[in-house]
Amino acid sequence: MHRRNFVKKAVLSSMASAIGIDIVFGTTMPDGYLPLALQDPDPFEMFKKDKQMVVLNDKPWNMEAQAHLLDDKITPNKYMFIRNNGLIPEAIDVSKWTLTIDGESVGQPKTYTLSELKSKFKQHTYQLTLECGGNGRSEFDPPAKGNQWTIGAVSCANWTGIRLRDVLEDVGIKGDAVYIGYHAADIHLSRDPNKEPISRGAPMDKALQDETLLAFQMNGADIPLTHGYPLRLIAGGWPASVSGKWLQRISVRNKVHDGEKMTGTAYRVPCKPVAPGAKVPEEEMCIIESMPVKSLITYPKSGAMIAKGKKLNIRGHAWAGELEVTKMEYSIDFGSTWQRCRVEKPVNRLAWQHFSATVDFPQEGYYEVWGRATDSNGKSQPMLLPGWNPKGYLNNACHRIAVKVS
Repeated sequence: MHRRNFVKKAVLSSMASAIGIDIVFGTTMPDGYLPLALQDPDPFEMFKKDKQMVVLNDKPWNMEAQAHLLDDKITPNKYMFIRNNGLIPEAIDVSKWTLTIDGESVGQPKTYTLSELKSKFKQHTYQLTLECGGNGRSEFDPPAKGNQWTIGAVSCANWTGIRLRDVLEDVGIKGDAVYIGYHAADIHLSRDPNKEPISRGAPMDKALQDETLLAFQMNGADIPLTHGYPLRLIAGGWPASVSGKWLQRISVRNKVHDGEKMTGTAYRVPCKPVAPGAKVPEEEMCIIESMPVKSLITYPKSGAMIAKGKKLNIRGHAWAGELEVTKMEYSIDFGSTWQRCRVEKPVNRLAWQHFSATVDFPQEGYYEVWGRATDSNGKSQPMLLPGWNPKGYLNNACHRIAVKVS
């Protein structure tokens, strides 16, 4: 009895520490009961995120930044969006973690330990842009189902790992290889071990790019668990869903990969423009590959107030999938006229680019500063919502901030 009381007091003490205050009447709490304050985990603490991040969903976890939080040139973990399709894997044992390369188009399947991957292949670091294909979905009309992302499902961190190409060459791939698919350790929401939450992939051309990595570090440290620890595929410039987390297996396919969320309408848009609200047959939907040109004003925060006669310095980032941003402009008259911004070259291919400008306002009043990027093919962001699609993908409309001059 004394031991039981001691254990209960120890449990109550640890619970009180977790909550941050004493549990009144805790001694009368039924054995095995978990207080409500501990039943709903704090995602900001759990994932080491800034309190200004916005939670969209908790089953699975999905969280986005606000524009002003993304001001860093290299996105830190605390401001990096979370996009999950299943449950985060539990009890990861790095010493037993392996990666298997198999599929119809490999000569002989091969399995590597993490230590073998790190020691056998040359390591590379690239700054790579990852953006959810549904970033901006909340603006579509008619509304599209799915997480109602605004503008914060994008990041550009430093990723360190080995080239997928080097591993595929070590295994040996057949001439009929056309696609890779990834398979990971995340758990289906139903907890059915036979179901994968997501298993997407990419054509061989993308898989063999220099910048396509099997990554084990983010910003010089182990990848945080929610972002794919201990091993993640990184394919910058394409929908972030291609960059599979918690990587355990890659299948080299002799056909377009047909894993979960690779078929039907998932991560696909109409091959040709359609009317808003139209029903589009599956055979007329095309897989999203390179993301469209886009930009984000990260300073100042929307709602800025400045004194009459003062200039406003603005800055932000621009990116264009597989392409480069060659021109960045801003407008203060709702797109009637545009002025050039200074835009930097990318640190490396597939990294976002930083822009800045000094804005003059002619008189007191309310203004909106709009940003517009143009890619190396001469394609610019639309001023307002681009063409509608059933799943609300690829919204690359100009970002806008409000400014009051008085």
